[in-house]
Amino acid sequence: MSLTKAERTHVLSLWDKVSAQANVVGPEALERLFCCFPQTKTYFPHFDLSAGSAQLQAHGTKVLNALGEAVKSLDNVSGALAKLSELHAYVLRVDPVNFKLLAHCLLVTLAAHFPDDFTAETHAALDKFLTLVSSVLTEKYR
Repeated sequence: MSLTKAERTHVLSLWDKVSAQANVVGPEALERLFCCFPQTKTYFPHFDLSAGSAQLQAHGTKVLNALGEAVKSLDNVSGALAKLSELHAYVLRVDPVNFKLLAHCLLVTLAAHFPDDFTAETHAALDKFLTLVSSVLTEKYR
């Protein structure tokens, strides 16, 4: 799966704004994930998952920055996320469904933070990008 030129433009355009707020958007997306899908908390027994906790802030920012690396490597998302794919499959053994759940929560968070930029076309492009990311992160499971 690859993004069209128009989809790339939508993803890159919004990501310029998102990356400047990674420390806000990432943690909020994780808070939304843990609130809406509490079963995802099982992978973080050692974290303080309360809203605004330092661990939640740090990990949410880390997640957004990793996605930013994938955005910078739209021609090689698999290569950009190879180490994360191995970590999640072989070490952390994260249920692959969680990547899709996080993608959904991230889309909701982005729509809330960037309503003027979150057009139907941008939504579709980001959804396709996050589906690609989810696919890459789960390819080691096969």
